[in-house]
Amino acid sequence: MNKDKSRHLNSYKKLGMNIRNIRTNKKLSQEELAFRISSARNYIGCIERGEKFPSLAILMDIASALNCKVQDLVLDI
Repeated sequence: MNKDKSRHLNSYKKLGMNIRNIRTNKKLSQEELAFRISSARNYIGCIERGEKFPSLAILMDIASALNCKVQDLVLDI
C-alpha cells in the first residue's frame, strides 16, 4: 500500500471515530442514525470503522441527523 493511500485510510478511520463518538454522546444507536438518514445500519457501521467512504451529501445528512456541523465530523483529520 502506498503512503498516500494509507494516509487517506487513516483519515476515514478518524472520520468514523468522530461520527461514532458524537453519535454515542447523543445516545443514538447505529440503527437510529441509519433511520434518520434513510440508510442501512450496517452502512453506518462500515463508515464508523473506516471501511466505507461517505460522500459529502451523506456527511451532510449525518451531521444534520446528529444536530452538528460537518466540520465537527471531520475535526482533526
